Amino acid sequence: MKKTYPKLFSEIFDSVVKQTSDSDNFLRQQASYLWTEIVGPGVNRYTLRRYVDDLGVLHVFITSAPLKNELSFHRETIRQKLNSLIGKDVINDIQLH
Repeated sequence: MKKTYPKLFSEIFDSVVKQTSDSDNFLRQQASYLWTEIVGPGVNRYTLRRYVDDLGVLHVFITSAPLKNELSFHRETIRQKLNSLIGKDVINDIQLH
């Protein structure tokens, strides 16, 4: 039987994060999380929920119609910022609901 040595929890956690960080699902979740950093807390206050579907479309539900209209003009800029923060083109489009 092969003898194994105990590992620190931080080493195990880092290895799991490294393995999953390459998966598209993890990157989509990260993009959804980064929405707050891109738009700021003022806009995030009017955000009900957000998720990224399998096609790479970020769906954001906004409670304010004027804000939703304003954000529709900045969709491409927000998409580019999200992808640059992630380091990979994960978000193909943003749909505001």
